[in-house]
Amino acid sequence: MTTQIKRFLDGYSRHFRMNSRSIRSIKYGILFMDRKFSRQLVNIHYSNYTTTKRPVIANSLFFPNKKPFHFHREFHNSFSCNAVVPFLLADIGEGITECEIVQWFVKPGDHVSEFDKICEVQSDKASVEITSRYTGIVKDLFYKVGDMAKVGSKIVDIETENINETIDSTDEEIKEIKEIKEIKESSESVITQTLKIETDLSNLSSKGSNVSGGKSYILAAPAVRRIVREHNIDIKSIKGTGKDGRVTKEDVLNHVAYLKIEDVQKPYVPQYLVEDKIVPLTNIQKSMFKIMTKSLQIPHFGYSDEYSFDNVISFRNMIVQSNNQFSIKKISYMPIFIKSFSVALQQFPILNASIIEEEKDGGDSNVIKIRYRSAHNIGIAMDTPGGLLVPNIKNVQTKSIFEISEDLQRLQEAGKKNLISPTDLKDGTITLSNIGTIGGNFLSPVVVCSELCIAAIGRIQRLPRFEIIKDNITGEIKEQVVAKNIVPISFSADHRIIDGVTIAKFSQRWKNLLENPALLSVELR
Repeated sequence: MTTQIKRFLDGYSRHFRMNSRSIRSIKYGILFMDRKFSRQLVNIHYSNYTTTKRPVIANSLFFPNKKPFHFHREFHNSFSCNAVVPFLLADIGEGITECEIVQWFVKPGDHVSEFDKICEVQSDKASVEITSRYTGIVKDLFYKVGDMAKVGSKIVDIETENINETIDSTDEEIKEIKEIKEIKESSESVITQTLKIETDLSNLSSKGSNVSGGKSYILAAPAVRRIVREHNIDIKSIKGTGKDGRVTKEDVLNHVAYLKIEDVQKPYVPQYLVEDKIVPLTNIQKSMFKIMTKSLQIPHFGYSDEYSFDNVISFRNMIVQSNNQFSIKKISYMPIFIKSFSVALQQFPILNASIIEEEKDGGDSNVIKIRYRSAHNIGIAMDTPGGLLVPNIKNVQTKSIFEISEDLQRLQEAGKKNLISPTDLKDGTITLSNIGTIGGNFLSPVVVCSELCIAAIGRIQRLPRFEIIKDNITGEIKEQVVAKNIVPISFSADHRIIDGVTIAKFSQRWKNLLENPALLSVELR
């Protein structure tokens, strides 16, 4: 019974904001207080405390003219234990210290659940959607769209009810920000909107309310807003045909088509800069600036050659004609380049390696080692709306040409939408650049600082070449000019580790595989 009374008094003291230390003892159902409350005694009729009745506090000097009340009602109305916790921007890439806020999916007052989208940020290399770790109410946003947010800084406050879980989660988040060194995998989040949010947004649309400093809120899905940004269009100029004036994907595409018609009808007026203009670098340009500055400290050397491409064309045509037997209906030359490149690397693993520099104990010079990497994560240089990116296809040595084609198509589609994930951008081991799709023959590619070699593919051309023919009857050797499909190949390598002989031998091996595609089947495991 004493334990029950103590629990009761604990809630009682919290309800009346009494210091628990002012309660001195409990004896015979009488609560004795310290000197400050010595004249104020509260009689507890615990004799009536049964399984069906709760303790009742009688009238006292402390509460004159007050009716007795039941404790369980007051305990239900005790002080709120909600806590406002900071949501920190986690590290989303190797060496990335800040990200640009591209868009917010929430606003102050919105209710969010765990794994709901909070915002989209643009790092040096990729666009990532940040999801919530907590369930609660958004209290405040600390950055505007276009602002640069530091990794580890507070981007939003969320009021949550589960204090213990929140504290543990916040401590874990801070620890991760301090210790994490690799890019986290960007996980797909489930978008759930509560009825309250839908009602609020509908009211904003119907009443013409303003949010975020007087700007009218336009209803549109995140995917639709992304398309709007890609075409550099003001969403306010698009008339929404969806529910409550919501802008749909079709609305955006129709608006883009209308603008193109207008552009065709308008006479061309060349645009010239009237005066000098200074603009900041984009995130991708900043990344390229840093990487290329570091790469140019590498002593480069180049090598180039021409490969006959006639047999590859025939090989691909045979695959296309038999496309009903495969899941891939269309295949380009690039998967054949990539697979044959990987097969050639098996005999020259040094080209797929990387340099490890370790500090030597007690010495001035560092210890240089070579890491031979088993995985062939071949990077493919891509021109995206945001700039040059080099995602890579993982473990090419274990994949077929069709599997490589599927991965390549996925990366190309993601690149067009600026949706290449950080996972696709990290852990590359060697790079292929297909500049021939745009134009040009030979070039001097720059080696990425974490790799030892890069190859560039030029434009396929039909050119005259001498061919040696031997007469089977007379044995006479003749030369004749024939038309051949020729593809120029350029290499650059780190001359601190790779020598010219190694590149020349590798090139001959790759050339032999491309000029004789049947050998690929012999090399497959």
